[in-house]
Amino acid sequence: MTGRRFPPGDVVVRREVLRGEVWFGCPTICVEDSADLLALYLPPGAEFGFPEGGTFPCGRHPWQTAGHTAWSGHGKLMLQRPGEAHSVDVFWSGEDRAFAGWYFNLQDPFRRTPIGVDTLDHELDLWWPAGADRYVWKDVEMFAQRLTEGRYPGMADAIRAEGDRIAALLDAGRRWWDEGWANWRPDPSWDGPRLPAGWDTVPC
Repeated sequence: MTGRRFPPGDVVVRREVLRGEVWFGCPTICVEDSADLLALYLPPGAEFGFPEGGTFPCGRHPWQTAGHTAWSGHGKLMLQRPGEAHSVDVFWSGEDRAFAGWYFNLQDPFRRTPIGVDTLDHELDLWWPAGADRYVWKDVEMFAQRLTEGRYPGMADAIRAEGDRIAALLDAGRRWWDEGWANWRPDPSWDGPRLPAGWDTVPC
């Protein structure tokens, strides 16, 4: 399904779709939506949504089973180029909102819907803390567990290859995103958007 582009400030519903079923959703705010980049901001207090219906052969979303209902701490900015199987997420920390680092989140390339975008987190990630000399791999053991649970049938090699590709680019000194995003600040009125009614019934 195709969808429109969103102007800055619009609510964009970011959903995770597992085996054709909406599994999770959250309202983000559009920062940029161009031919080359989709930048979405997940502000503090943004609610998490979990559909009541569905078969979910791999179980409920882990954030649901853990009792998480909204994004906490500082908001994060998610930068994803069309067609790519990862986003570069920007994190901040502390009262002064200091840049904390870059998080390379492996996920499905985003697909547009009338209310936002659909994707699926791939569990395996890389994290480069601010001031560190090198990145570290994240959730390697959890990724292996998800494979045994059957969450990513036929996708394991492609997910690992994407992680290795990102690592190779970083090792070569490549920076394919604008590092100026580290200094970006959100509009303070953007806190706590809500999911629209029927967010989980819009076709994938």
